[in-house]
Amino acid sequence: MMSAPSHTIPKAGVGSVIFAGGGTGGHIFPALAICEALSDLPEAGSIRRIAIGAKRSLDEDLLAEAARRGEIDSFLTIPAQPFGVRPKAFIKLIRQWGTCVRETRMLIRDERERTQRDPVIVAMGGYVAAPPVRAAITEGCPIVLVNLDAVPGKANRWIARRADQRFVVGRGSDLFEPMDSIEINPIVRRQIVDVPAQAEARRQLDLDPDRPTLLVTGGSLGARTVNAFMTAFAGAFAEQLSADGWQILHQCGREDKEELIRAYAHAGIPALVAPRIEHMGLAWAAADAAVCRAGAGTVAEVWASQTPALFLPYPFHKDAHQRLNAATICDPEAGILGVDRIDPAKNLRDNGPILMAMLSDSALRQRMADMLSDYGPADGAQRIARSVATLLG
Repeated sequence: MMSAPSHTIPKAGVGSVIFAGGGTGGHIFPALAICEALSDLPEAGSIRRIAIGAKRSLDEDLLAEAARRGEIDSFLTIPAQPFGVRPKAFIKLIRQWGTCVRETRMLIRDERERTQRDPVIVAMGGYVAAPPVRAAITEGCPIVLVNLDAVPGKANRWIARRADQRFVVGRGSDLFEPMDSIEINPIVRRQIVDVPAQAEARRQLDLDPDRPTLLVTGGSLGARTVNAFMTAFAGAFAEQLSADGWQILHQCGREDKEELIRAYAHAGIPALVAPRIEHMGLAWAAADAAVCRAGAGTVAEVWASQTPALFLPYPFHKDAHQRLNAATICDPEAGILGVDRIDPAKNLRDNGPILMAMLSDSALRQRMADMLSDYGPADGAQRIARSVATLLG
């Protein structure tokens, strides 16, 4: 039985847009960015924005916060399972598939009755998006695919063949050939670009406004191998970091907070360590440089904020799509592409000198920032919003 959509705000309208995608913030935040862009359109007051995520705490927390802020009108979480060929994974997928499709069909019918027209389904990619797309096909609704990563996963390849429109972030208009795709710049939320000056951003984060700042982030869930690398890096390069006056802002996820605090304190480096940074726009605005994963959302935020970055792509993906995500920036040397060796000592050996060289060379960082500024605005959300509004009529 479908969970009742939470925080519903009654709103008469000309139509609804249902965003389907979750499992990580990298699928949810771009959907919220498109919701913001929809709200900026002249017909914003009459477009309802609904989100579907996974039935897990991260998705539920992020969507509940978005609903409270008025960024979406309601949300639904479904027990979606990742695509997999191993017996246990496949059985889980089959068991939950029907439930997810039925719950989405009920939501589609509710929105159709409310607005007297078919909602548009915007699939943000990943396993959470697949059952809602199946429901949309059955209900005869328009389907838009937003492919965020440089290499589409199983779910996106399945969705692409069924979508009415396909948007591809970055250099990949031929990604789904022979089907047509529309290439767009990255998608970011308004808070990433609507930020104060650097010193004020640091003040708002309780950082020293006059110190150069290194942002470390493994994404919304954190990255333990990046955390371990930074623990080793702080000890090995403490003297140079202190001499140059660096401070560190580190989003670490649920693990390793206390260990990182001790490591930075022992090295004598001022640091703010948090499991999650609520306002990533302030974090990017405060930063002179970054160490980060290379999920599509993180690459988009580096692009939008023009922050020189050392990318350490997630090392366990078979298709290495994070590495290819970062290549969009790193091939022309607007970013530095490292390799996460997993072992802290090996990461310190291979990535430590690269990171310290970037932190020690302000001219290099300026060249990287200038190259990022030449890429143009991260306006993918606005382009998708206009297209979705057209589909709504």
